[in-house]
Amino acid sequence: MTEAADTVFLDGEIHTLTDPDETHEAVAVRDGEIVRLGESYDVEFLVGTETDVVDLDGRVLLPGFIDAHTHLTNVGKYLVHADLSAADDLDEAVSLLREREQETADPDDSEWVLGYGYDESTWPEDRYLDREDLDAVSEERPVVALREDLHVASVNSVVIERYVEEMAAENVHTEGNEPTGVLVEDAVNVVREVVAPSAEETGRLVAAAQARANELGVTGVHDMVRGSKAPEVYRDMDLAEELSLRVRINYWSDHLDALIETGLRTNHGSGMVRTGAIKSFTDGSFGGRTAKLSEPYHDDTDEYGSWVVDPEELNEIVQKADDAGFQMTVHAIGDEAIDETLDAFEQTEDPGGMRHRVEHVELASEEAIERFGELGVVASVQPNFLKWAKEGGLYESRLGARRAETNRYALLAGAGAPVAFGSDCMPLDPLLGIHHAVNTDVDAQRLAVTEALRAYTLGAAYAGFDEGRLGTVETGKLADFTVLEDSPWENEGEIEDIDVAMTVVDGEVVYDGR
Repeated sequence: MTEAADTVFLDGEIHTLTDPDETHEAVAVRDGEIVRLGESYDVEFLVGTETDVVDLDGRVLLPGFIDAHTHLTNVGKYLVHADLSAADDLDEAVSLLREREQETADPDDSEWVLGYGYDESTWPEDRYLDREDLDAVSEERPVVALREDLHVASVNSVVIERYVEEMAAENVHTEGNEPTGVLVEDAVNVVREVVAPSAEETGRLVAAAQARANELGVTGVHDMVRGSKAPEVYRDMDLAEELSLRVRINYWSDHLDALIETGLRTNHGSGMVRTGAIKSFTDGSFGGRTAKLSEPYHDDTDEYGSWVVDPEELNEIVQKADDAGFQMTVHAIGDEAIDETLDAFEQTEDPGGMRHRVEHVELASEEAIERFGELGVVASVQPNFLKWAKEGGLYESRLGARRAETNRYALLAGAGAPVAFGSDCMPLDPLLGIHHAVNTDVDAQRLAVTEALRAYTLGAAYAGFDEGRLGTVETGKLADFTVLEDSPWENEGEIEDIDVAMTVVDGEVVYDGR
């Protein structure tokens, strides 16, 4: 007699996202694995006395969304500190920081007033917050507002007075030889290190972020960590069976020697927490005009961007990581940075087999796009960044007519490049990113609904060596599902408005919004 299932999901519209995409009415789960797919009548034969029966009532069940590029503690910071992504203009951002200052006036609270996620390109003022704005929040306490890309920070006079001597002068914006309160790149890191949360605080941030991720249908993340207590927290939560996300930890390159010494390698770990890639930078961001370009910026013709890690150092890091058996993933946004990263990967023995990755790939030339396919290098991209590609947006401001050459997912897929979607937590929301990828006006950027969903499921799983256990709904694979209230195929123009009805990890319902 066939053993009963632990859970069955009946009367749904189940898309396997295999190629070609199959659909079924029902799925049965036992011990966290998919054991049967088919019509509800057939799957009901696995219902036993202790089987949980979930009526999908026609809802759409998909493989669980895997976000291939997150900073999960930052999501927690948005939830705990001032969420500046909610600001429609500069004055509202300052008001949110003032509210946070008043909320934390108790002596037991941190001295620092922190805000995360502002995007000045969407404001009528179209300028960074500066020290004068933040002095209006407090002239006694240090105040920091981080731009959503984390490559720019705005600070008040208290922060400048305390820390400017530790910051590289070229990373501190000035006017009349006086700091404006706007910091970029390494100067931002000085502040981030000072306000880095403890293990206990990191635990609170991760717990809040995990709950939010599950609400958005996320079942797994590839988390980028540097100087953080997050790896310790993830492993403690795993041991305590408190994780409702599968976490792949991508460590910064300054951890590489320690990882080699301790014997960790890519893919080591448990079913819930695994060691991923070694992460490095090349350039900065378009928001900070630090992405490295072959042509000058449209709005600053003397500026070509800057190296965060120069090509010679990058080559050394890539070779060392590859030789030690680590996947490598590199932040590269500008066309020159992308070319240098591909050059570094091409010098390794098997870049496609190691699934080396480029994060962001925002302005890749057609030649570079072809190289992604030829080398088998993963394009780990963020479709929510297409919000900047619209007329009058950040890309037009920084790049002029080249805005249409950004984020060309259709060309990457057509070249045979593995494409993985993530959010960079700007914001964490797969359906928003999928909406942008499906509804962009530029043909070279646009994907069909199924292609976009696969990039957030099977594509992200492939980028994490997980396509054998995740990314599609098939027998033998793990039961990680995202259930939607409506069909993205039937609501192509409103995908961002579709609600997540349920999130399932390892066969367990970790979010139920029905």
